[in-house]
Amino acid sequence: MNKKRARILLFAVLVLVFLFFLLEKSFLPGLLSKLSPDRNFELLGKVIQLIKNDYIEEANPDKTMKGAFKGMVDSLDVLSSYLDKESMVRYSQRKEASLKDIGIVLYKSYGSFPQVIGIRENSPAEKKGIQIGDFISSIDGRSTLTMSMTEANLYLKDRDEKTIKLRIFKREETKEVSVERTLLFEEPFSYAEAKGTSGILKIHQLYPPCVKKIRQEIIPRLKPEKRTLILDLRDCYEGEIEEARKLVNLFLKSPNIGYFETKGRTKEIISCPEEAELEKLPLVIWTNQATIGPAEAVAGVLKEFKRGKIIGHPTLGLVAKQNIFVLDDGSGLLLTSGIFYLRSGEKLWEKGIKPDIKINGEDQSLSTYLKKSL
Repeated sequence: MNKKRARILLFAVLVLVFLFFLLEKSFLPGLLSKLSPDRNFELLGKVIQLIKNDYIEEANPDKTMKGAFKGMVDSLDVLSSYLDKESMVRYSQRKEASLKDIGIVLYKSYGSFPQVIGIRENSPAEKKGIQIGDFISSIDGRSTLTMSMTEANLYLKDRDEKTIKLRIFKREETKEVSVERTLLFEEPFSYAEAKGTSGILKIHQLYPPCVKKIRQEIIPRLKPEKRTLILDLRDCYEGEIEEARKLVNLFLKSPNIGYFETKGRTKEIISCPEEAELEKLPLVIWTNQATIGPAEAVAGVLKEFKRGKIIGHPTLGLVAKQNIFVLDDGSGLLLTSGIFYLRSGEKLWEKGIKPDIKINGEDQSLSTYLKKSL
């Protein structure tokens, strides 16, 4: 390795160290406290020296830097992620109603392949035989092993109806599947009648103007009803906490429905101060493992307030507040900055919600959920 390249690499690593300690100071208190500062720098110096003297090829400083950023951020928790330029573009487009998708939800922990935890009924993915429990090892030829959970789900979508190629593996086989992206739903929710109920209100995404449209289009039909409404939160893994709060406020009114605990144990209380238009309407909530984030908070709050029974699968416990930081080169850091607690003080993060009536196995069909509900 020539001296110029070595200096560039050394500078890149030192910048990385600076950012790492900055993050530790700002977001990750105590993470490095288990090791003494002298020991940390001793290890760092040894790594730099080994790369400089013993690595067989000239290391690419840019690639090394990005790899270090990614490993550091992605390993913090399931939701935190280092997003390169392309991923940042996709992240900025995530709320667009016209995005085409294949209909699966992926869960991924650091160092593993993403696993299918949700499949939308009648979606292209379901028609291609993709099943809950399948692992996805590549998306359009790009390995998913180094992706974060956020990236894996972002790359399933596109503005165009392009075919996406997935490499799928399970115990008995590995196969490649081409799946057409399509517009899965035109609105962030759908409503369908179901015998013996007030209907099924299915939430696809909790982005605005979801609740506003529910107020305009669905509530006038529900107000005269006295039969149970089914709130279907299965496979709802995207959204915003503020939209979740508005959805909860349709069913209950309270000055405190829960709170986010941020750095320094600061509590940010969430309230539902408006009159609940459907306060007296009986309610059943459907969940599965792909009920994540804001939708998971909705289910947890409604259960704690005894507003409705939950039927389905336990959730994963991924209700968190996140901040996005855009870096100078167009990449970004998506960092978890707070975790959600119910009003009682029960933490949902990494704990999740246990249903009142559990559906066993991987059966997530509409007929099974309806049978349990009725």
